[in-house]
Order: sequence, then structure tokens, then C-alpha cells
Amino acid sequence: MKPILPHPDHHELHGITVAVDTHGPELYVGRCHDVDAERIYLVDVDVHVAGGEAGGKRDYLERVAKFGHWKRHDRLAIERSRVAWMDTLGRIAEQGPPPDCA
Repeated sequence: MKPILPHPDHHELHGITVAVDTHGPELYVGRCHDVDAERIYLVDVDVHVAGGEAGGKRDYLERVAKFGHWKRHDRLAIERSRVAWMDTLGRIAEQGPPPDCA
């Protein structure tokens, strides 16, 4: 089988499914396309807005880590100033959501 090589002009997480939590109620899950000094670019993205009937971020992440996410947006760019943390969904599936995930 042909090895998968990283794209030299993209972030090391290019093509990896990640969760991006914000300081607000939004939590994003999608494949990382790139990261630069100003934004995180995701493709095939779901957005969870915590609260009310939607539930909390931790419950959502546990469910997504187990069953996967549903694509609601083709592409999104998230301002890095809004980002509390970003981690791979694989790591979240193995270790659970980070402690600061509300």
C-alpha cells in the first residue's frame, strides 16, 4: 500500500478530524484543513451550540467520539482568538474530553 505523506504546505493536522472548543457555547467538529496565525480551517463540519435541549459540550463530544459527527457545513474558518482548545477526535475517543470541556 502506498504510504500517506503529509502535505508540506499544510498544518500537521491536515486531514485529521478534530474538535475545536470556543470560549462561547460553540464547539466544532470537522476535518482540519489548515491552521494559520489567525484561523483554524475545517471541512465537513458539525457545530454544537451548548445549552438548552442541545445539552452540554462534554456529552456531545462523548457521543461524537463514539458514533462520529454529522456534516452540516462544507467549510468553516474559526478565529483563533475564539478558540479555547483543539484536539483530535481520536485522542478524545481514547482519553475522553479534556477536563476544561464544560
